[in-house]
Amino acid sequence: MTQLAELEDPKVREVNARHGDDHGVNLGRLRALAKQLRTQHALACRLWGTGDGAARLLALLICRPKAFETAELDAMVREARAPKVHDWLVNYVVRKHPHAEDLRPAWLADPDPVVASAGWALTTHRVAKQPEGLDLAGLLDVIEAEMKDAPDRLQWAMNHCLAQIGIEHAEHRARAVDIGERLQVLKDYPTSPGCTSPFAPVWITEMVRRQQDGS
Repeated sequence: MTQLAELEDPKVREVNARHGDDHGVNLGRLRALAKQLRTQHALACRLWGTGDGAARLLALLICRPKAFETAELDAMVREARAPKVHDWLVNYVVRKHPHAEDLRPAWLADPDPVVASAGWALTTHRVAKQPEGLDLAGLLDVIEAEMKDAPDRLQWAMNHCLAQIGIEHAEHRARAVDIGERLQVLKDYPTSPGCTSPFAPVWITEMVRRQQDGS
């Protein structure tokens, strides 16, 4: 914790606060510290227990994902309200857990929109890497009905899933683009030069173009 305090940068904290994150440590320096510490699951658990944003990010880098009980991961995702902590928890830890698929449908149906967004993030990963058994048309039905009025974090996760379905599955591409066009979610989201817009029709079209150019 002393080392993390020494890495604290008020300017970094100010920028992160605009995105809802509660830490002031440069992520490159945080990763360098994690590399020095290597895997230390017991320490990771203690760091998580502090509730400190930077400590929790560090914990997620040095923990042993498979060492967590399923109930622990469920409790952690409910505690992880900061976007970066939530994102790293889902992508660096839960996705590597042998019971991730048990958590995915339970979280999808959870009334807490932040927990539900974790379920959608896991679903998006499956859409891209292991779509067998997923009802893609059914997912599009839910997105079409619920994404427009969903809270921000949940809306973002559902939009990512919509785009991923359109990018990876040509048979659903036209419908995915049509849903995006009609709902207009994130159409006006500010996008830096050189970056792809998160507006699903633009995102899908650009990523498919890149795939085709690379083939």
